Amino acid sequence: MAGTYSRIHIQVVFAVKGRDNLLLKPWREEVFKYMAGIINEKGQKSIIVNGVTDHVHVFVGLKPSVALADLVRDVKNNSSNFINKKRFVQGRFSWQEGYGAFSYSYSQLDTVYKYILHQEEHHREKTFKEEYLEFLRKFEIEHDEKYLFEWL
Repeated sequence: MAGTYSRIHIQVVFAVKGRDNLLLKPWREEVFKYMAGIINEKGQKSIIVNGVTDHVHVFVGLKPSVALADLVRDVKNNSSNFINKKRFVQGRFSWQEGYGAFSYSYSQLDTVYKYILHQEEHHREKTFKEEYLEFLRKFEIEHDEKYLFEWL
């Protein structure tokens, strides 16, 4: 019987509801490790999870047996439940609806990994909105700004 072989690399970007600056340094790394664990438990490969106070970048090696939408739903639902259970924030934490997903070739892995690793440095010079719109333009994704994330 023939096997299925693939190498699919996707960067997923999503934001905290209301774009609030809630992902604080004292516990942010714990949340990112938890997200990576969710991805791995779903049989996918977590390459890197990182972000700043108001949004997250997840870089994943995706197997074709899993729908990206299902994986993102599970990561967002389970991580928001984790944050709420740990009481990392006052009130109820949740992610905004939607996400951006961008695919990369194997030869781009190192570049994307380093970009995600250095999110704090990138956002000293560029806002999340600038970054996200740049992704949409770079990947030639048609969009209407009124349906994007809530911008501050």
